[in-house]
Amino acid sequence: MRKLKYIVCTIVGLFLFQGCGVYSFSGISISPETKTFQVNFFQNQSPRIFPGADQTFTNQLQDLILNQTNLSLTTSGGDIVYEGEIVQDYVSPNTATSDITAAQNRLTIAVNMRFYDANDPSQDIEQRFSFFFDYPADRSENAIRDEALQIIFERITQDIFNATLARW
Repeated sequence: MRKLKYIVCTIVGLFLFQGCGVYSFSGISISPETKTFQVNFFQNQSPRIFPGADQTFTNQLQDLILNQTNLSLTTSGGDIVYEGEIVQDYVSPNTATSDITAAQNRLTIAVNMRFYDANDPSQDIEQRFSFFFDYPADRSENAIRDEALQIIFERITQDIFNATLARW
C-alpha cells in the first residue's frame, strides 16, 4: 500500500512539474526558432511634426521588447519585424467650463504598426494603436509634451507587444 502511495505521488508530481514547464509568467508566445527582432524607424507622418517623437517611440518599442523577451535586437534580417508610422497627433477640448471654454484638453497620438514573423507568417498583422493624455487647459502643450509622450508611448508600445508577442 505504501509503495502504491509513492507511485501515485510520483506520477502526480511529474504531471504537475511537466505542466509548469509550458507556462510563461509574461504570457509571451514566441516560436523556439525566433531569436532576433528588428524595429524599423517609425517615421512621424502626422500633420503636426514634433522633433524627436518618432525616435522616442522607436526606442521605447525596442527597449520594451529587449526587457520582456530574450530576443536579440538586429538592424536587418530579424526573425520578427516591426515597422510603421505615427499617423495622428492632435489636441482636442475634452471638458468644458460654464463659460463654454475648455477646462481640459486631450492629446491623442495614433500609430500604424505592421508586424511580420518570418517563422510563422500566419501571425503577421497590421493594426492601428492609439492612446491619449488629458491635461488642464491652462497649461500649454509644450509644458506637458514630454510627460504626455512618455505615458502615451508606454501604453501604445505595451499594446503592440501584447498584440504581437503575448497574443492578447
